[in-house]
Amino acid sequence: MVVDKNAYGMRMKVDGKWLYIGEDLMKKHPGGPVIEQYRNADATHIFHAFHEGSSRAYKELELLKKNAFDDEEIKKLEKQLEGRIDKADINVAAYDITVEQEKKMVESFEKLRKKLHDDGLMDENIPYFIFKSVSTLSIMAFAFFLQYAGWYLTSACFLALAWQQFGWLTHEFCHQQPTKNRKLNDTISLFFGNFLQGFSRDWWKDKHNTHHAATNVIDHDGDINLAPLFAFIPGDLLRYKDSFEKALLNIIPYQHLYFTAMLPMLRFSWTGQSIPWVFTENTMKYKIYHRNAFWEQATIVGHWAWVFYQLYMLPSLPLRIVYFLISQMGAGFLIGHVVTFNHNSVDKYPANSRILNNFAALQILTTRNMTPSPFIDWLWGGLNYQIEHHLFPTMPRCNLSKCMTYVKAWCAENGLPYLVDDYFDGYAMNLQQLKNMAEHVHAKAA
Repeated sequence: MVVDKNAYGMRMKVDGKWLYIGEDLMKKHPGGPVIEQYRNADATHIFHAFHEGSSRAYKELELLKKNAFDDEEIKKLEKQLEGRIDKADINVAAYDITVEQEKKMVESFEKLRKKLHDDGLMDENIPYFIFKSVSTLSIMAFAFFLQYAGWYLTSACFLALAWQQFGWLTHEFCHQQPTKNRKLNDTISLFFGNFLQGFSRDWWKDKHNTHHAATNVIDHDGDINLAPLFAFIPGDLLRYKDSFEKALLNIIPYQHLYFTAMLPMLRFSWTGQSIPWVFTENTMKYKIYHRNAFWEQATIVGHWAWVFYQLYMLPSLPLRIVYFLISQMGAGFLIGHVVTFNHNSVDKYPANSRILNNFAALQILTTRNMTPSPFIDWLWGGLNYQIEHHLFPTMPRCNLSKCMTYVKAWCAENGLPYLVDDYFDGYAMNLQQLKNMAEHVHAKAA
């Protein structure tokens, strides 16, 4: 295959074949810029994980495979990838699985993925998601009823819970779990995500899909870049450039002490990022955002219209302020204590790590599960099975507990740790990561 080396595009390896993805095809990618995370890397398992049930994606893949190439440049690239050596640092681990072990692990994971398909764990479960949708809508309706009945503060607490639970449902519809109809999933996620809880679906997909594709990989996963309020790795300190950000370095030595107090602010952060995103979608590089811009904008406006109307219906200004803070910050804490547990407590990997070629090891070594129970399964929306979810993101939530048995056995067979801890144990490890960097900054300043 003849490829213009100066053309804007990328190489990617899928199913053992090196493909060339041209600029125009990249711009048309329905998943947006996440595709660029696997530039010059093996994207086999991340492709299958993201595109489960998408006939369109597999047709496009087969067309690309017909024009796959294997020239001298690619052979050099393969050697470069195999020769990468990670450098460990504070909260940064080194990927030390050999190329031979890696190849066996990749083949073994492919067998596991096929077995889960054969055993029906990847099948849709529409009745389950209808039940979850109706029950979550009922929580929100109950919050409105409580406000009408004059139980204002209790209403605010139930609204916070409804927003958290809609967060999990939106997450599942965005991952194409409930049905094999992707257009239907996307439409419902727009309603649950944008209109009911105020988070832009497209903003979230851009952020979250990248997180799945390169979990805890430095300069790839935006979820571990929390500067300037927090620093997880030494490289984060290089992000502090202007005078204000450099001044914030004075509080980093105490970040493990104030981290918990910041969890309720997460909802303000996510809704705040969603608003400018939706009103700039028309100008973005990827065409999917242009097509979605109007409905993204309309549903976000609709969300804040009903939120402020609801506040307006309260009898006094002080009560409106208290109701707003309890509902918003309560939802922030309910989401924040979950999403910061699974990955922040685990080491990160260098930006050019060879771990990107080993999808299963990447997800397992960068993810911690929370000890399951019926209550935690409900409250955490199945994200206590985060390892299983990261390995098989389109698997319905109701099957994750069964999948856990398969994955534990696979980890034991392949010499990988399976991290699962009680909440306070895992949270202590999260704080320890922050403390490691706090002590590093303090030592540098001394």
